[in-house]
Amino acid sequence: MCGIVGLMARHEVGADLVEGLLALQHRGQDSAGVLTSDGTFHLKKGNGTVGRVFNEKNLSRLTGSAGIGHVLYPACGPGSAEDAQPFYVNHPFGIAMAHNGNVTNYLDLRRELMCKDFRQLTSLSDVESILNVFAEELDRTNLRRFAPASVFKAVAGVFRRVRGAYSVIALIHNRGLLAFRDPYGIRPLTYAREGRDFAFASESVAFDRLGFHKFTDVKPGEAVFVDFDGKVHRRQVQRGTPRPCIFEFVYIARPDSVIDGIDVYEARLRLGGRLAAEVARQGVRPDVIVPVPDTARPAASALSSALGVELREGLIKNRYIARTFIMHGQERRILSVRQKLNPVRSQVQGRNVMLVDDSIVRGTTSREIVQMVRDAGARRVFLAITAPPLRFPCVYGIDMMTRGEFAAKNRTAEQVREFVGADALIYQTYEGVAAAVRGDTAVPGFCTACFDGKYPTGVARRYLAQMERERRRWTM
Repeated sequence: MCGIVGLMARHEVGADLVEGLLALQHRGQDSAGVLTSDGTFHLKKGNGTVGRVFNEKNLSRLTGSAGIGHVLYPACGPGSAEDAQPFYVNHPFGIAMAHNGNVTNYLDLRRELMCKDFRQLTSLSDVESILNVFAEELDRTNLRRFAPASVFKAVAGVFRRVRGAYSVIALIHNRGLLAFRDPYGIRPLTYAREGRDFAFASESVAFDRLGFHKFTDVKPGEAVFVDFDGKVHRRQVQRGTPRPCIFEFVYIARPDSVIDGIDVYEARLRLGGRLAAEVARQGVRPDVIVPVPDTARPAASALSSALGVELREGLIKNRYIARTFIMHGQERRILSVRQKLNPVRSQVQGRNVMLVDDSIVRGTTSREIVQMVRDAGARRVFLAITAPPLRFPCVYGIDMMTRGEFAAKNRTAEQVREFVGADALIYQTYEGVAAAVRGDTAVPGFCTACFDGKYPTGVARRYLAQMERERRRWTM
């Protein structure tokens, strides 16, 4: 997962792009970058969070009324300075691009671009391959008669050649701002307009910071092109089957976002309501319910109301520690759990405590938290999870690539309970998570591959094997 934002306005956009990235910082903390245009491309990117990469001096050089920005969370490995986005090519016209997602035919595509199209790739970033495919396809159109139709034709070429999940924002020099989403819409992408100001972002929360009040989603398989005359051109380039990532609603997205018409906060409330039925069915009765900060708070609140059990802030989060899920390396994750969370003894001591969390991935974080609460004096510690067991690697941009890493891969729920050290473990059901997230919207289905192993785009076994090798290499 990454965060992307694009702006075209009647004023300088450099500072606004940084502001938008700050709202999306939860989507990536490895690197950040902004590219603007005032007739010339201006680029600043580097490793670290938004606050570390940008300062008053380099912001003053990001001049222009159009631009794109990105925060990176690498899907495999720790990332590098060479992988920081945006990327750009100087032909045709000059095209800059940023993306969120993961290309599943990346190795074949890279080989094709270098050996057949004779393009030199300088990084291992997926977006560089998408950018070069788009540039190659656009170059095949009549460049002297450039029109929105030329852009849509090039996007169609990307859809033919690029597999996987990708939401893309691109700036075509002196032509316009483009956004498109893969035919399954696995990764989110939203669009907003206020008069002659236009914006695209991974999540609607970025628009709240930038003063946009109305927004809509870029549909799966759709491309939106805003030219420099302020005219908006939208086309459904390819019909697809919408399969937005369900994990966006469970964990990734901010609760104050709306994605594909689904209010994330409301979805998490419904997850808690559904989970309450599972808790009651198993006959578990806690004295107090404690959310694991922060994503589980709405679900814990709904669970508390449904069960009639008081909710308490029994764990306090140090907000200056990064999200442990997106840290690289087990030792760093384990250490950061104790650095990030601390129990409130008065709220757990002598009580039967039900911890509510969004998921169990590797299990080590859950085990540390359970032990932490037990050490603080809890009589018994129950663990309620708003998602079903995670058993399959995500190949669409979330760093859980290796099957062997999952606590639930070859364990029963009882064995996972023993592994994390809880007195009881209650998982959300598969049917429950899908129904809770969907609510009363018309979303036909979700990508639930991490739960059931059914990949919407289809994935070659050799790709899974390659990703597992890469993942093991980076975590050794």
